[in-house]
Amino acid sequence: MKYQMILQSQQDFFRSGATLSISYRREVLSLLEGAILNRREQIESALAEDLGKSRQEAYSTEIAVVLSELRYARRHLKSWARSKAAVTPLSHWPGRQRVTPVPYGSVLILAPWNYPFQLCLSPLISALAAGNCAVVKPSELAGRTALVICALLEELFSPEYVSVCLGEAETAAALTALPFDKIFFTGSSAVGRKVLAAAANNLTPVTLELGGKSPCIVDSSANLKTAARRIMWGKILNCGQTCVAPDYVLVHQSVQKAFVLQCRAALEEFLGVNPLASPDYGHIINGAHYRRLMGLLEGCQILFGRETDPQSLRLSPTLVDNPSLDAPIMQEEIFGPILPVLSFHTLEEAVKIVQRYPRPLAAYFFCRDRQALKMMQQSFSYGGGCVNDTILHLASPHLPFGGIGESGMGKSHGRYGFLTFSHLQGCYQRYGQIEPSLRYPPYTAKKLFWMEKVMNLF
Repeated sequence: MKYQMILQSQQDFFRSGATLSISYRREVLSLLEGAILNRREQIESALAEDLGKSRQEAYSTEIAVVLSELRYARRHLKSWARSKAAVTPLSHWPGRQRVTPVPYGSVLILAPWNYPFQLCLSPLISALAAGNCAVVKPSELAGRTALVICALLEELFSPEYVSVCLGEAETAAALTALPFDKIFFTGSSAVGRKVLAAAANNLTPVTLELGGKSPCIVDSSANLKTAARRIMWGKILNCGQTCVAPDYVLVHQSVQKAFVLQCRAALEEFLGVNPLASPDYGHIINGAHYRRLMGLLEGCQILFGRETDPQSLRLSPTLVDNPSLDAPIMQEEIFGPILPVLSFHTLEEAVKIVQRYPRPLAAYFFCRDRQALKMMQQSFSYGGGCVNDTILHLASPHLPFGGIGESGMGKSHGRYGFLTFSHLQGCYQRYGQIEPSLRYPPYTAKKLFWMEKVMNLF
């Protein structure tokens, strides 16, 4: 009943038209920016407590990404929201056609625990920029950050505009059962299916940002030192708990040993000889996920790593040597600091391995041979990715971000996020009193003849 009342109050507020003006939306974004800057230390402390993030990682991967998204939206909002002319066919003259992005109404945002600030606030920015009201459900697994988000948003906004609902999985289930105008979910494929099923009862449109086994393919032409540094950075970021983290590496057999040596050297440069003691290395979110990761390592051939500290929920970056494709570690998204390294003889062989799995959220190609790169990129579908780097496509407000198939549906970031939370409303306006008789009964052979002539002009 509580959540139904929140939704009803938001629907009433939206129908008042208060959220529709561009000036109101821009003012809201400015207020949000100021509040984030004022609470920066609180946000960083919460992220350190929940995930062990260093200040730099907390700022660069969470706060800075949100601020960039916010400023970009505020700067371009007027042009995004503008009604745009569409081509008017001759059969519709005299008149004109236009397309206008209009807000859905009240939207629900379900945020995950791995980037609990960024992946809660970024879609909220897009929703508010598009003129919606919003209900936000932060992840209970990152409880400290959830409290900071709640305090920040409740300080700025009334609940009929933006409301924060804290709670366990039952809260999310109760919210998804309500007739929101749009649902935006980030998380696992298993929970995404439940969200989609619940939304279907109300025919609510849904955007899902999920995950999958994102591959790295390292061709023999790649710069191995650069590839190793960038892949290992992408893997240790947030202790591997990133939806677009490299999940496994396919490396050409001729350079596999050299690549592994470069990975070890890169890790020692980044985290020292004892990664668990590094202040720049985070921890696993909770005991259940830690035990799951340890279970994935059972029976694996370790290349290096596997130092553990159960008390602090830390597991050092661990490389696994050529696991079986049927092993548990190759059957699910790892979502932790474990990286299987598999060798291949030909690019066709590497592509066939990638094609065994559902289409991933990201793919990474390390190659200096243009023909080989073209072949790899055109051989399988993926949400987005990088060439000779990892992760960074996620942080650009200029690129659409989203999955395909089991890795998700819909797009976010920048203008793409604005459109995700907007309905594109088409409208035709007729001028004058001219009334062609072709369109009206009674229909005759002569009218059909001229109708075919007119329609064949297009």
